[in-house]
Amino acid sequence: MTPVLVTGAAGFIGYHLSERLLAAGRPVIGLDNMSDYYDVTLKQGRLERLARHAGFQFVHADLADAPKIDALFAEQKFELVYNLAAQAGVRYSLVNPQAYVHANLEGFVNILEGCRHHKVGHLVFASSSSVYGAVTKMPFSVHQNVDHPLSVYAASKKANELLAHSYSHLYRIPSTGLRFFTVYGPWGRPDMAMFLFTKAILAGEPIDVFNNGEMQRDFTYVDDIVEALFRLGPQPAAPNENWDSNNPDPATSKAPYRLYNIGNNSPVKLMRLIEVIEEKLGKKAVKNFLPLQPGDVPATFADVDDLARAVDFAPRTPIEVGVGRFIDWYRDYYGV
Repeated sequence: MTPVLVTGAAGFIGYHLSERLLAAGRPVIGLDNMSDYYDVTLKQGRLERLARHAGFQFVHADLADAPKIDALFAEQKFELVYNLAAQAGVRYSLVNPQAYVHANLEGFVNILEGCRHHKVGHLVFASSSSVYGAVTKMPFSVHQNVDHPLSVYAASKKANELLAHSYSHLYRIPSTGLRFFTVYGPWGRPDMAMFLFTKAILAGEPIDVFNNGEMQRDFTYVDDIVEALFRLGPQPAAPNENWDSNNPDPATSKAPYRLYNIGNNSPVKLMRLIEVIEEKLGKKAVKNFLPLQPGDVPATFADVDDLARAVDFAPRTPIEVGVGRFIDWYRDYYGV
């Protein structure tokens, strides 16, 4: 059985997906550059868990290293590639936009070139709900145009979708893009609200509550994300033979290309999230209310009907269940 390539394997979603593939008996080659964007020891901890599996092999490499990426594709002859590696974070993109060009554009083109030259059967790549940008019609649908990103991060993920479509059209590479909606859960990223709030509340420190608490997010539990990814992998994107160039559908194409939302289809107010965290911790938060930050959007809400039809599954984990699992992991991992 040929190995599956998972880029960003030491990252949050990449780690969980690798665990799911390995549990199903699929060998995994996990690639990561071990960026210090956040605590590297957390990434090392994920890799240590993956290394317990005989079918896991780690490759320490940067996606922007074109010769190394090409050599890996030439050696392994991947049938299935999951590209989850990226420079994440909306707010950091205001400070260091070059990091997003390096990882999310240069790096992604190298993945596309690897798929092109080495005949990959299916590329599944991470996009983001951030691409909806200034769109306010909800729930967000993959059939809407998303031409008004509000951050460099969002623009880089929209660019990924466009690049993937170009390669699908030119070289018939089956490509499936997934727009993730605020993923959380055990082994999550320290720069995300769930992690930041939990850490601060336990330490008795104030939490920053943006948009004066009026934010809404379609919080999506990581196991739901991974299940959808796992089911989509063996289903290469196919051309939409009914695609109409006079009325173009952004989610499909005459090329073997497809976009899906992966979200919980149930937006939660930020204040409700804080309440659930407080309940699970048994401790109240000290709240520092702040205005909406540049690049942020006030609300997200995913239409996941297309995903449900494609894989007979849609995320459904309630925030009360998912937050409890995250806090149990956090207490255990940090010995709190």
